This record gives sequence, structure tokens and C-alpha cells, in this order.
Amino acid sequence: MSARNGLAKIQTHKKHNGICHDDSVPTVNAQTIDELHSLQKKKSAPTTPVTGFQAPFATLSEEERHKQQLQSISASLASLTRETGPKLVKGDPARKSDTQKVAHVHHHVTTPTIAVSDSALKFTHVLYNLSPAELYEQAIKYEKGSFITSTGALATLSGAKTDYLMTRGSPNIEMDEHTFMVNRERAVDYLNSLDKVFVNDQFLNWDTENRIKVRIVSARAYHSLFMHNMCIRPTPEELENFGTPDFTIYNAGQFPCNRYTHYMTSSTSIDLNLARREMVILGTQYAGEMKKGLFSVMHYLMPKRQILSLHSGCNMGKDGDVALFFGLSGTGKTTLSTDHNRYLIGDDEHCWSDNGVSNIEGGCYAKCIDLSREKEPDIWNAIRFGTVLENVVFDEHDREVDYSDKSVTENTRAAYPIEYIPNAKLPCVGPHPKNVILLACDAFGVLPPVSKLNLAQTMYHFISGYTALVAGTEEGVKEPQATFSACFGAAFIMLHPTKYAAMLAEKMQKHGATGWLVNTGWSGGSYGYGSRIKLQYTRKIIDAIHSGSLLNAEYKKTEIFGLEIPTEVEGVPSEILDPVNTWSNKKAYKETLLKLAGLFKKNFETFTNYKIGKGNNLTEEILAAGPIF
Repeated sequence: MSARNGLAKIQTHKKHNGICHDDSVPTVNAQTIDELHSLQKKKSAPTTPVTGFQAPFATLSEEERHKQQLQSISASLASLTRETGPKLVKGDPARKSDTQKVAHVHHHVTTPTIAVSDSALKFTHVLYNLSPAELYEQAIKYEKGSFITSTGALATLSGAKTDYLMTRGSPNIEMDEHTFMVNRERAVDYLNSLDKVFVNDQFLNWDTENRIKVRIVSARAYHSLFMHNMCIRPTPEELENFGTPDFTIYNAGQFPCNRYTHYMTSSTSIDLNLARREMVILGTQYAGEMKKGLFSVMHYLMPKRQILSLHSGCNMGKDGDVALFFGLSGTGKTTLSTDHNRYLIGDDEHCWSDNGVSNIEGGCYAKCIDLSREKEPDIWNAIRFGTVLENVVFDEHDREVDYSDKSVTENTRAAYPIEYIPNAKLPCVGPHPKNVILLACDAFGVLPPVSKLNLAQTMYHFISGYTALVAGTEEGVKEPQATFSACFGAAFIMLHPTKYAAMLAEKMQKHGATGWLVNTGWSGGSYGYGSRIKLQYTRKIIDAIHSGSLLNAEYKKTEIFGLEIPTEVEGVPSEILDPVNTWSNKKAYKETLLKLAGLFKKNFETFTNYKIGKGNNLTEEILAAGPIF
């Protein structure tokens, strides 16, 4: 039946109570708005084979699984001065229908107890392994400075700290057990005082034989999403059988450390306890501290298993040829390892074992300053829904990001899952490397764009770890400064640099890898006078290394550093291959070259007393591979 206007007539009939009802469409299966909203989401309850059981599938109910997860998390959050861990319940406290009342878990400790505090009488809500969509909701609703950009990424602010806590050389100092426990207690008490905490259970290392289970407890959705992207994401089945973590991070970065505590020189402290397998963050909300801390842990654990941990990018050609890219922030490690003609294994952290190479992480952490679609299309396209954009500036109306704007900081970053790169190799593992590329951003402008290194030279430059701190890589750096960071990662390594160098030499010899030194810095003069080597030229050089054509090139040796440089590289002006050709003032070039050589020699004095190789032979070869003048 139709009405006069052609629309369907609403059919009504009276019930016995005299109320008219609209019968034109079926009614929903809900009596209230809350019930209607609950129908939007369906619960997932994976059944997974459990190792060690005869039954083909796990027989645990969903309630028992949740209870076991909460028992484990309560144990992680237990204060050492109380007999029990906090009372936990799953779900968002703002959504009462989401919370599940689960019996409080008693986590017994051996230390004396103290009087019950107010926090012991309340429930702490656990937001466990939330999805990016759920974390977006939490960040936008509760965290000031969180916005969705025009491409769908989550823009956030890291607070007053916008970079790693760094000092010249290694920033790591020893602290006693008591001080660590004071800071741990401070962090745990802060987290337990909150209405809700975010908990991520994830993995490190794509090599499943040497995988590490990590738990991150944090107060911000931003931190949870960052680690969701940067660590390896478990499947529902892996999560069900996760168990006790191998390492735990307590991120209480919104809360300062006590400056009256021994060893504390500021309100910020990042503490690592290898014996307890724990990390505590106080006084900084910069998410990169979590990434850096876990990398340090891997630099300790992996060499114990005769696996070399590396601060490097890694990619693989279609023929299976693998290249490692070493370099500090600002050298182009992420940019050059992300190559649309090659498979990306990872952009920053890797292990080299007897099985080959494996990525430690599940994501990429790319610098965004002056990012453009033309120069770095893969990174540009990866900045979409699920990506965290740190400290960027965007248009208040259309939310389009201005990557050239440094108003908040020069160290703007994007953290995204590695599968956002279209040519990522999944799983992120590969065969033994064919090329080892050491990247340096030479602010002095005297190192050649590319040099072929013998094994001793590779070890010398690997241990030296030379680059320049340039604007945008570290807090407070506005002008480039020459710096040396052992193994291209002094802030991360836990053993003496020569230990890693010896392992690298052994693996390169065993598998026939070639070493290269690539300068992505200045040419034609030092910073302020010369110009940055064009990215297109550096990419041509890297292409020639990958193809093997540089192995067959004609070489000549430079003075002072004794580097072998090619006379020509396809697509690169030959005059820039020898830096002396690009300087108009030859006298200034020689003086600058000697100055840099002197800095290398002075830096290497730290390592001359350590023995590498049988009969100290490798030590002598490495020393001879440095600059001679």
C-alpha cells in the first residue's frame, strides 16, 4: 500500500495496552540503548593447541583465560612492600558494561608488609593488548594533544622531552640495587594509583628460536600504540599461551623521579635491571625510551647465545642478497634500507645468528623532518591509520601535516607496523649478509661518498662509529657536532665494543661479506660551506653495491685514511667521488682532513688496550687500519 506521495505507508495496529507500534521494520533484539550498543561488538575466544597436553584443544573457558592473564599482570604490578598485587579488572572504567569482576589475585612476596594503602582498596582497570582503533579512542578522549591527521595517523605529543635522554658518548651509568628498587616502587605505586593502565604482551626477534617475551605497562594510549607498532604482535593463539614475560617495562613517564634519591640528577631516569629483567621509566613521556631500553636488553642477551645484535637496517634483493646498514640518527639508515626495489627486513635493530639475520622489531621508527612523497614514497604512504606521529605540526582545519615545521621539535617521528611497507619481507628474516654498509654523516666534508673497506678497516670504522650529530637527531643540537658512538650504538651496547666487533669480523669472514663506508653528509666543504650529498647520488651508490658492480670498479687510495675509492659510479658525477676535487680551497681541505684524522686517533685510544683475535693479531691489524699521518 502506498501513500499519496508514493512512499510506503506505515502499518500500525493497537496492542491490548492501547499503544501504537511501528511494524514497518523488524525490531532489534534489545530493550535498552546500552544493550543495543553491546550488540555492535562480538567477543572472540580462540581455541589453541596447548603444548604438553594430549587434548587437541585448550579446555580453558574464556573466564579462566582472563583470570590467568590478570594473575600474571597482578604479579608484574606487585609492590615489594605488600603481600599482594593490585586488584585488577579488565575493561575501560568509563564503560561499566565492559568490566568483568574477577577475583583478586594474591601475589605473595617475602618482604615485610606495611599498612594497607588506599590504592589497595580499589580496582585498577587493565586495558590489555588493545587494537589500534581502541587505542585511538582512548587517546583522543583522554589525552590532550591527540588528533587524527588527514591521512588517518594518530598525532600525539611526547611532553617536554622530545628525544632520548643522551649525553656525549654512552649515557649509561651504574646504579645500585637499592636505588633501582626505590624507583621501581615509585613507578609501580604511580601505576597502581591510576583508574586504568595499558598492558601490552608482545615479542622481540622474528627468529622464533630466540624470541623474547616482553610486557609493557603504561599509563598512556600513545605509549601502548607505539609499542603495539614497534614490537612483534602476537596472534590470538600466541597471546593465549603467553605466560610469564621474559622482560617487563614499567612506564610511569608522567611521574618524576625523586631528585633526593641517590644517583638522580634530574626528574628523569630510565633504569634497567638485568637481574630482575625489568625497566623503569620516570620523568619522560618520549616513547622511544622503551624501544631503546629493549634494544639494550637484546644487546646483552643475544651475545650470550653467540648471536650478534646490531644497530642496523637490513634489506634483501630479489636474488636473496642481504645488506646491513649501520648508522646513527640522521645518517639515512631508515631511508636507505627502505628501498622499493628490495625487500625490507627491518630498518633499525637486527640479530645475526647461525641461521642468518632476523629483525628484532615489528615496526619502523622513521624521522619525519622535511619528509616528502617524492623523496621517500614508502615512508610517506606508511603514515596512515594505525601510525603514531610524534610532535608534528598540522593544519587546525584539515589536519594536513606540515613535515617542514619544527615548532615543537626537529625530531619529529613516525612509528608504524613493518607491514605498512609494501615490500616488507614477512616473516622478517633472511640469509647471511653479502654487504655490510657503514653510514656516516660527515659534517667536515672530507670523507668520500663511498669507500670499499678491507676487514680491518671495517672493524676500525665499526668500533669508531663516526658520524655528526645534526639538527633534529638529539635534544639541544642545533649545529652539527662530530661524534663517535662505538658500534654505531654506544647508548645501547652492554658489553665492550670489541666483543661485538670480533663477532662481526668472524661472521663476515665466514660468510664472505664485503664492508663499505658511505658518507651521506657534506661535500665541497664543511657544514655551512659545502652542501649535503644528494640522496639520489647516495641511492645510486647503494644500488651499485647491491648489484655487485662496485666490486669490479677501478679504485684508487686516498691519503691519510687510506680508503679505496672508485673512480666512477653509474649515475654519480665522478668529480665528487674524491672529496678533494669538490673543495675550492685545497689548503683548507687538508687542514680539515688532518683535524678529523686527529679526532679518530684520539677517540680510538680508548680501545687500544683490548685484545681481539688469536694472539692479538686482529687488534694490531685494526690499529693499522686507522688514519696514518
